[in-house]
Amino acid sequence: MPPARGKIVLLSKKFSQSFIVILICFILDRLSKIYVIDLFTQTNVNDNIYINPYLNIILLWNTGIAFGLLKSDSFVYSLITLLIFLIIIFLFYLITKVKKSFEILCLSLIIGGATGNFIDRIYYKAVPDFIDIHYNDFHWFIFNIADIFISIGIIMLLTFDIINNNIKKND
Repeated sequence: MPPARGKIVLLSKKFSQSFIVILICFILDRLSKIYVIDLFTQTNVNDNIYINPYLNIILLWNTGIAFGLLKSDSFVYSLITLLIFLIIIFLFYLITKVKKSFEILCLSLIIGGATGNFIDRIYYKAVPDFIDIHYNDFHWFIFNIADIFISIGIIMLLTFDIINNNIKKND
């Protein structure tokens, strides 16, 4: 009986740590989106907000997936939204399986960002993107804070996996 109790405590610790990271990502994403949406609707801003020579704020409504790819009609949009929900559930499942805190952090960052964008897809029927990084006339895809958390989580996870595989090969 005690091993099962220990496993429950371990899962509880994983989920509480994960929940805090997810909640922080989600709140930062929500606050940034609410601020930008209010800024553009309350002040009737219709153009870019110039921050510096490399950064503008512009509000775009993304009905596609990451970086505006696969913009679609309502059926495909609904299908993509369902797929995103299933991926979030799968990532929660992965958290129960991984043992390293670093991997839990990476998955939590991804879940936090994905949840923010998922809620937007349900509430607004689109995801507000507003960060425009550019150099002269070259503009990167316009994105939001949730996309940053998702990207950081994925990059950290891939880097961790590559480093671990290289270490295993050298042993």
